[in-house]
This record gives sequence, C-alpha cells and structure tokens, in this order.
Amino acid sequence: MSTKIVVVNAGPRKGWNTDTLITEAAKGAESKGAEIIRFDLFRLERYTGCISCFGCKREKNKGRCVCKDGLTPVLDAIRTADGLIIGSPNYLSEPTASFRALYERLIFQSLTYNAETPCCNQNVIPVLFIMTSNAPDTMYSGLVQNYQQTLERFVGPTKTLISGDTLQLKDYSKTDWQWTMFDPESKQKRHETVFPQEMKKAFEMGAEMV
Repeated sequence: MSTKIVVVNAGPRKGWNTDTLITEAAKGAESKGAEIIRFDLFRLERYTGCISCFGCKREKNKGRCVCKDGLTPVLDAIRTADGLIIGSPNYLSEPTASFRALYERLIFQSLTYNAETPCCNQNVIPVLFIMTSNAPDTMYSGLVQNYQQTLERFVGPTKTLISGDTLQLKDYSKTDWQWTMFDPESKQKRHETVFPQEMKKAFEMGAEMV
C-alpha cells in the first residue's frame, strides 16, 4: 500500500511561486512512490473558516469538523493521510485567508480543552509548510515558527521552507504605477538563480517525507 500525501495549495496563482514549490515537493514525494492527493483551495466549492459551533467537541464527532462545505473533502483526506504538504503566499503579513480557513478547521477539530490530553488527533503525520513572500527570507521567520509549533502540536512533526524576495510579475513596467519599492532586475536575477535552488530543496523535502 503506497504512502498517501495530501498536497494543499493555499495560493491563487497557478504556475507561480507557491504553486511551483508545492508541485516540486509533491514530485519529490512521488519519486519515492507516494500517492498524491492535491487540493487547490481557491478552486474549491464555497467554504468558511471555523464557525465555532463546537460540534467537534461532542464525543460522536471527536476529532472531526462537522461543518459541511468545500473544505470537507480536504479535511477528510488529511485525516487518513500519511503526510501533508501545504503552501501559502504571504498576504499582508499572514498566510492567505484560504490557508487560515483550513488551518482553523484542521486545528480546532483536534483541540479538546482538556489539560491532560489537549489534542485528540489519532493520525499524527509529518507536515511540510511552505511560505512565499516578496519580503526578505528572514522577515516572517517568527510567523512561520508560530505556525510550525501549532502544526506540530495538533497534526505532526513539521518542517518549513520560506521563499522570500520572490518575483511577483513577469514585467513590472506594465503596471499603471511605478513599483519603486522593488528592484525588478534584482528580483528577476534571484528568480533565475536562487529560486531553482528552493525548488530543488522543496523536491528533497517532499521526498524525505515518504
């Protein structure tokens, strides 16, 4: 029976930084024989974050979000997976709202509010969390570490990959105003030299998960 890895893209832009890195991580897992189940959150049916109904705190629903919407198949897949690869761009100093919606539902369903056994998750799995950002690599290291700690507590051992100073556009000159905060040539050079190394790293981390 092959290892099942759930891959979640919490970014909206197909073929760009986040999509590329999680795809490479998935290829790495596949190279070791894993079965990949992929979800693109921006292409799912309508869903929300946690609605605080506390349905998951009833014994019959223990560890299972009872809200039925576009995230239900994602949560169901993760619940029986052997690993999770999830990536998000950084929007306004946080992962996307789509990431947060899944994150809230994924974590809260396993939170028991019991001091002795605070987590009821019975399927502890490795996680790879990838974040991309147009800011320097180190700017959001603390933020990513916070997510890492929570994912480790409620999902499983978590590794992270941060890709910073990313290329946002193919041609910055075609915008309606000057983006003088960025140096397009520098970003393009980084995209051509450093980003391929990050792609290789993502592939390796995906392979290590299996």
